[in-house]
Amino acid sequence: MQKHSRQIGLTTAPNGTWVQTERAAHERWAKLIGSHPKAAALMHVIVGNMGRHNALVASIPNLQKLMGCSRNTVIRAITTLKDQNWIEVRQIGAAGTTNAYIVNDRVAWTGKRDGIRYSLFSAAVLVSDDEQPDKDEINTRPPLERVPSLYPGEKQLPIGEGLPPPSQPSFEAMEHDLPYTLRDDD
Repeated sequence: MQKHSRQIGLTTAPNGTWVQTERAAHERWAKLIGSHPKAAALMHVIVGNMGRHNALVASIPNLQKLMGCSRNTVIRAITTLKDQNWIEVRQIGAAGTTNAYIVNDRVAWTGKRDGIRYSLFSAAVLVSDDEQPDKDEINTRPPLERVPSLYPGEKQLPIGEGLPPPSQPSFEAMEHDLPYTLRDDD
């Protein structure tokens, strides 16, 4: 599995390194290892890579690489997890080879529990180089332009020249206490 980790990149918001599980679900997960070991392994792959809204978008070939098993084994593991209510699967595109895997929020979660139900709309995306049509050019492309964004609670800091100060006459006896500038005609 080590050789594939360099070919697969995860793009997700930084969550830290913690994933939480509910104790009863954790014990059921341990039993799943005995009854369906590949499904339990796939559950670890999905939970280990999911975004903060409990979802991961990945292709079946990528899941095959991460698990080191056949396509049919991955599909059987997905079916087991879906049938036993560990995950929900949402197909992306007509082919069905890339899906969003949404982890049951009563099993495991990474973010705040009050935002979990947004998992259908936000997911980490797992992409491998060999799925890209321009895979030979990926490392030679110039970097993208950075578009700054604000996170909740942040405020924009003004930059640049800014606007000139307003030109409004002062009220008598309320002149601004500005430094005096010597002009040529003084």
